[in-house]
Formats: sequence, C-alpha cells, structure tokens
Amino acid sequence: MNADYSHQKEARYAEWVIRWRWPIMIACVLLALAAASGGRFLAFSTDYRVFFGEENPQLIAFDELQNTYTKIDNILFVLENRSEDAFASETLSAVEELTEQAWQLPYSIRVDSISNFQHTRSERDDLIVEDLIEDGVAYTDEKRAAVRAIALDEPLLKDRLISSDASVTGINVTLQMPEKTMDEVPIATAAAREMARHIEQRYPGIKVHLTGVVLLNNAFMESSMNDMSTLVPMMYLAIVVMMFLLLRSITATIGVMIVVTLSIMTAMGLAGWSGIKLTPPSSAAPTIIMTLAVADGIHMLISMISVMRHDMDKRAALKESMRLNLQPIFLTSVTTAIGFLSMNFSDAPPFHDLGNIAAVGVMAAFVYSATFLPAFLAVLPVKASAATGRYGRAMDSLADFVVKRHSPLLWGGIALSVVIVSMIPRNEFNDQFLEYFDDSMAFRMDSDFAIERLSGIYQIQYSLPASEAGGISDPKFLTKSQHFVDWLRSQPEVTHVNTLNDTFKRLNKNLHGDDRGWYKLPDQRDLAAQYLLLYEMSLPYGLDLNNQINVDKSKTQVIATLKELDTTELKAFARKSEQWLAENTPAIATTGIGPTIMFAYIVDRNIKGMFKGTLTALVLISMLILLALKNVRIGFVSLLPNLLPAGLAFGLWGLFVGQVNMGVTMVVGMTLGIIVDDTVHFLSKYLRARREQGFGTEAAVRYAFSSVGIALVVTSLILIGGFAVLGQSSFGMNAGMAQLTMIAVIMALAADFLVLPPLLMWLDRGRDMRASDVGKTIQSGSSVSAE
Repeated sequence: MNADYSHQKEARYAEWVIRWRWPIMIACVLLALAAASGGRFLAFSTDYRVFFGEENPQLIAFDELQNTYTKIDNILFVLENRSEDAFASETLSAVEELTEQAWQLPYSIRVDSISNFQHTRSERDDLIVEDLIEDGVAYTDEKRAAVRAIALDEPLLKDRLISSDASVTGINVTLQMPEKTMDEVPIATAAAREMARHIEQRYPGIKVHLTGVVLLNNAFMESSMNDMSTLVPMMYLAIVVMMFLLLRSITATIGVMIVVTLSIMTAMGLAGWSGIKLTPPSSAAPTIIMTLAVADGIHMLISMISVMRHDMDKRAALKESMRLNLQPIFLTSVTTAIGFLSMNFSDAPPFHDLGNIAAVGVMAAFVYSATFLPAFLAVLPVKASAATGRYGRAMDSLADFVVKRHSPLLWGGIALSVVIVSMIPRNEFNDQFLEYFDDSMAFRMDSDFAIERLSGIYQIQYSLPASEAGGISDPKFLTKSQHFVDWLRSQPEVTHVNTLNDTFKRLNKNLHGDDRGWYKLPDQRDLAAQYLLLYEMSLPYGLDLNNQINVDKSKTQVIATLKELDTTELKAFARKSEQWLAENTPAIATTGIGPTIMFAYIVDRNIKGMFKGTLTALVLISMLILLALKNVRIGFVSLLPNLLPAGLAFGLWGLFVGQVNMGVTMVVGMTLGIIVDDTVHFLSKYLRARREQGFGTEAAVRYAFSSVGIALVVTSLILIGGFAVLGQSSFGMNAGMAQLTMIAVIMALAADFLVLPPLLMWLDRGRDMRASDVGKTIQSGSSVSAE
C-alpha cells in the first residue's frame, strides 16, 4: 500500500511538472539568475595562510613571530649571467640598477643584495659602514676579485645572495602588505615581472628568475584562474561530446547542459553571497559540479528513452522515468552532498569551501533535474536512438556473464581486492608545497632554479629568547646561540644559516683593527652592546636589524635554509633541532616555525580531521540507505561496494604512486557520496524487481542491469572524464585528488557490476519469490516493458 501511495505521488508530481512546464522553466532560470548575481562578490585569495584554520597551532606561532620581527613576505630576483660570473661588469651593473629600482616596488620596505650589503671595516679608530659595491661597472679586474672574495667570505651573503661558485646572485625584496585589498599581491607581482623584463632587455646576457613568498601567494591565485579558464571549457566540451555520442539526442544533450549551467550559476553565486574567497581547491568546484550534475539527467533520460523504444509516447515515458528515478536521484544527491560536506572536518578551510560549494551544486542539480529538465523535455521533441538499444543488448550480455559466473566472480573479486587493499600501507603521507604547482607555471620553474643554483626557499625560523631586555648582547646567551648555529651548519639538510652572531663576530674583528684573530663573539656584554649600537646607528634607512632582533633586544631570530625536503624529512628535522635545543641549551629552547613547517604538519592534521569526517559521512549515508531501501540486510550489503572502491583506489595508488598529499587525503570522504550513487541505483532497481514484480534473484539482477546498467556506465564515463580533466590542473592538490577519485569511480563501477550482483545472489539464494521460469522470461531483455 505504501509503495502504491508513493507511486501515486510520483505520478501526480510528474503530471504537475508537465502541466506547468513553462512557468517551471521560467522560475528555474530566474532562481539561478538571482543566485548567480552573488558572483560579483567572488574574489581570489592571495594568501597561502588561507590553508590553515584560525586554531592551527603552527599558524598561531607563525603570526606571533611575524609580529615580533619583520615579516618574511618577499620577492627574490635571481640573476643568471650566461657567462656564469656574478661579478662580471654587466652583472654588477644589473644588480645595482635592480637594487635601486626594487625600492620602488609596491609595498617594498627592504632590499638586500650584494651591492648594498653593509660591509664594515676599520679605519684607524673609526668603523666604516658602506655599500659593498658602488659603480661596479667601472671596477678593474683586481677590484672585482677583491669584492668577490669579501662576498664569498661573508656568511650573511654566501649561499643566500651569492652562490658558492659565484655564478648566480640574488636580490631579496621584503614587502609589507597592508592587507586592505585583494589585488596587493598581483600588483606587486606584476611590478616585479616588469622590472625583470626591463633588466633582461637592458642586459641581454642576463636571465632573471622570480621566486619568494609573494610569488607563492600569486601562484595560488594564478593557478585558480588558469584552471577556471581552461578546465571548465574543456569539461563542457567533453560532456557535450560524450553525451551526444552516448544518447544521440541533441535535445537531451542541450537539456542536461542547461541543468549543468544553472547548477554552477547557483552554487558559485551563493558562494559569492556567503563571502567565500576562491582558492585553488575551491576553484575546482565548477568542474566537479559539472561532472556530478550530469548524472541526475542521465538517469532520467536513459530510462525515458528506453521506455520510448517500447512504443510508449514521450510524455508517458517521461512520467514513467520520473516515477522510476525521482527517489533514487534524490537519495544519491543527498548522499553525494553529505560526502562533500564531510570536507568541513578538514583542517584546511579551502577544502571546506570546496565541499560546501559542491554540496550546494549537487542539490541544485537535483532540483533542476526534477523540475527544469522534465519540463524542458516535455516541450521539445526527443527521439529514441537505436544506439541505446545496442547498449541495452550489451548490458543483457554482461548480465548473462555475471549470472552464469557469479560464484568465481564473487570469490575471485574478494581475493583480488584483499591483495590490492594490502598495498595501502605503501602510501606515505608526504607533501611539498612547491610541488603543488606543475612545471607549466613560471613560479615552479624559477623556484626550482633558485633552489638548485642559489638558495632554498624551505626555511625554518627559530626565535631564541634571552633572559631579559638587551640580553642578546650577553656573552652567555651569544655562546649558547652560537652552539645551536654551529649544530645547524653541521647538518646535511641545511644550506644556510642567517644569524646575528656573524655580525657580532665581524664587528669584533673590525674594531680590533680588522685582525682575523678577533673574528669571534665579544666576551663582554657592554662591549657587545656598544658594537651593536654603533652598527645600528651607521645603517641606512631600510637596512636595520628588525629582521633579526625584537624591539627590546630580548630575542633574536635564527633562520635555517634547508634543501628541498619532503614532509616527513621536514618534520624529522624540526623535531631533531628542537630536541637538540632542549637537551643542550634548555635556557634558549624554542620551536621551529615558518610556512615550511606549517605545510609539513597540515597533512597530519588533515588526515585526523578527515577520518572523523569520513566516519560521520559513512554513518549518515548508511542510515539513509537503510531507510530508503527499507531492507536492513540489503542496506548492510551495500556497505561493501560503497567502501571497497576507496580501499582499492588507495591500494593502487600505493602500488604505483605511494605519495599522499593534502588533496589526496580528501578523497575518501568526497568519493564516498559519489560512489554510493551507483550502488543505490542498482539496488533500488533490484529491490523494485523483487518487490513489485516478484522476480527471483537472477531475474532481479538481470532487470537491474537492463534498466540501470547503461545509465551507470554513462554517468561513470562522464565522472571519469570530468575528473580526468581536473587531473590536468596545474595545481598539484587538485590534480592528485582528481586522479585518485577517477580511479575510485572506475573501481566503483567494477564493484557494482562484478561484485555486488554475485553478492546479492549468494545472500538471496533460497529466497526467490517466484518460480525460476520468471527468470527465463526476463532473459529476453523485456524488463523495461514489464516494469
């Protein structure tokens, strides 16, 4: 009785949609336009710190450090001379010119280079502080050699602004962003690129490479814009081509694409209204929505066209399709939305945004598929292509294969799955924020060059505390900090250490007649304090020591530049350095901080968050399936094909890739809702055959293949195609996430076709509701007409 009442409601709803088709279409378009008007509020975030939640302990520590010392937001110009001589006349001239121009960069507060390095020397009893290079183009060979020797002997320059072989030099510009508008980073980046082009034009033998934190921030924005401008059109084209080839119906293709467009307009517009700032992860939302929005329409259209092939008129076929599909489409939309909403458990806010936008888009797609699409199809002509008939016969053949070989398929599939799943431990949770960008981006190429030829961009900052104000001049503190500096420099992972101690040593030498024997730390506090005061008073504007000491001189910053390390190695080094401080110099013990460390720990935090999110999504989705299917036993059976694909995907990933980054950790929760779709549709048709038609197990399996198999193949192909397109993203997180999701979708289709039916047949043996001759009747492929 309940089933009949449900069918009556669905039939009345279908009648209502067809009767009011024009008002419904107009209302849907107006609704989408109203939501889309919020798109004017969308903006791209240009700060890498958006990847860290407000309560992230590494972010809190980093912000405190940024408030203590000069911020490290920088642009690094790396100058490469074809002659590979950083002290050639042309290079020195370019360095001086670019150093002077760099002060004019928007938001620039400091410029450091070999030319304006404040070289100190003694002249009788005076301390002379002056630029290391002035009018270098006029230098003789002897003068260039002398300057070269000084630069390569200076710890503050070597392997930081001049390579150890003197072939490459850098100009580091520190910027202070007001953080009042969203275009500050693009403005600074554009100005820096223009300066680089100007230098390359004036000095043909020089190539300028750009890297640094500001370029990193800009790369996030450029990656988002590139993906939206290239991947979305690619996806539109791919969907149109695949749908037309599979359905051979222009009307059906146009109708689904309108639904896709309305869904994207609604989701992105509401994101704008809610104040979401786009980032590389959230900018993938249109591509994902486009991929998922197609599925609802496909199920509606496949059923409609299949019924039309059995001599039913279009409107009657449309009503029958709505009766068959509204409930499973609604259920799959809700479960998919739940899967995406589980991304709110991530420790990275951009993935919250992606999950929320995608969830809204999925539900919008259901609304438009249940209203606009049938109204649209009721207005325009739709033909039943003979191609769908051929696909139907292919499904019948597959059903024959599965039914006849269900036992070896079940146990063989389980055995193979165990082997593949056992590969999951081969995955290592490693990440490198530089590898978030592929080689097509200038930032990645220039950063790789800088790391290889000059200095790394992976840094750890240590704020060493003295006992009191002015305590950084205390010889005891200097000695302890020097022990730590010496330890850092002895580590194979470290390429450079920036410390105030080197300045103290140089000043001590200068004020003892430049005697090399006095190149050591001062042994008297008042003397060290006088040295520091005298030096600070001699420094020009903009080149003070605020990047190394705090206001009351109770803390000093030591920055270790590291080789290109992965997440595991970075965390291991950070722990090793903190342990060394705690054991050897506990009075100045501190923790390593910086963007490098923040990104190193975000993967671990993300995994913990997504474990909770996935578990929550699994419970909610399982409860919904149990309620919808009204069969506890079948509901629990559905868990295997729902969970297995993710396990198989991660097993294959461990076998062939083995590296899991932050984006990949999102896949289980995200794909759980997507994977459930195929299982729900197959089980709903299976149970409909058992309950309404009284079919036996084999006949019900054949019916499910015949009625929904084509739709599952088509939607899976579109999902695979959509995520294959997203897998071409220049942003590594999105690419890895898409590639693993694509594997999961393939595994899901295989599980629902080759494992689920045999499992149902094994569990339902002896429970047949009809005589075996019913199954023989169904073998002819007449299941749709029987429905």
